[in-house]
Amino acid sequence: MATVPTPPADPQDSPDGYVGLDAEQAETQARDRGWSTVRRLPPGAIITMEYLAGRLNLEVTDGTVTRSWKG
Repeated sequence: MATVPTPPADPQDSPDGYVGLDAEQAETQARDRGWSTVRRLPPGAIITMEYLAGRLNLEVTDGTVTRSWKG
């Protein structure tokens, strides 16, 4: 039987720390801290529910991060 690959670990970083930051600043900071993918989303965006290790989602309103979560 084939082995199941182990996904990479998420950076040791709290998504809550991005709330209130300017979207550009938050994206740069997230990449510097090791997030492989940073996704900006408008409020209420319809997205798929698949979890992607190393991805940080930023909900942005008027250029400011209002919510942030892994996956």
